[in-house]
Amino acid sequence: MAQEFYHIPVLAGEAVDYLVWDPEGIYVDCTVGGGGHSELILEKLNGKGTLLCLDADIDAIKQAGERLASFSNKIIKRAFFDQLDIVLMQEKLLPANGFLFDLGISSYQIDREEKGFSFSENGPLDMRFNKQQRFSASDVVNTYVEEKLGEIFRTFGEERYWRKIARQVVKARSAKNINTTGELKDIISSVTPDRFRNKTLARIFQAIRIEVNQELERLKTALNKAFDSLRINGRIVVISYHSLEDRIVKEFFRYKELDCICPPDFPQCLCDKEKEMKILTKKPIQPSAAEIVDNPRARSARMRVAEKIVEFKDLVK
Repeated sequence: MAQEFYHIPVLAGEAVDYLVWDPEGIYVDCTVGGGGHSELILEKLNGKGTLLCLDADIDAIKQAGERLASFSNKIIKRAFFDQLDIVLMQEKLLPANGFLFDLGISSYQIDREEKGFSFSENGPLDMRFNKQQRFSASDVVNTYVEEKLGEIFRTFGEERYWRKIARQVVKARSAKNINTTGELKDIISSVTPDRFRNKTLARIFQAIRIEVNQELERLKTALNKAFDSLRINGRIVVISYHSLEDRIVKEFFRYKELDCICPPDFPQCLCDKEKEMKILTKKPIQPSAAEIVDNPRARSARMRVAEKIVEFKDLVK
């Protein structure tokens, strides 16, 4: 198991340096994955702080348990990161000092054909991070009406051929259900120009995965819950890999940094909005050229960090 699960943590040193500002604090790795970031965080805590590790994937939970076995100051829980507040309250770990979100899908998940994430492998149309969830990629591909499929491809995949691909999927499934990633790949390829094919496949598979796991809505919810769960001076560190995620993080941090949201033509402020966070990365941090050479899947990574500047308010009303 430990040998099979592999994932190189992206921007690892930079992320942990920003995250851990008090080595005796409480931190949450919201996407533990292969445990790479968590291991570095625990080393920096030096046994005095506490790390809560979350992941929806049972394989990641098992791997994290093995990789982090030598650390006594970690707690590992299977949960989507939009449930972080529930776990923190259950474990009596509020308020927290920092949250790390690495939104990338792991190499293990991509390369395991039975998980159905990759068009490079021929596996079942699955794409669930949590196998306990009933809804899968097969449901999206085989039951969504053409208009809804097209909207997902356009919005979550930012794909130019969204109409044509949605039409072709519906046409193909009218003959028989689409059951494998290989079948879906062939359908998409049949209406995509050769020079755009790999990028189009990546975008369509991304769009379906986002829909299956409700990734963007979960991210919006999780950011708000993480902010509410932070103590003053606590930090949120987010590593994103495509523009949809990055835009959500950027807009969330910007809103929290504003001290007024009144229209610019108002003579005086009437909104009572207060500045709640300070953005620590005015421009997103990107991997170095050397890191990209070592780990090509890091090339699209963008890291943003913000710090809470208001007091924590008890979540239990």
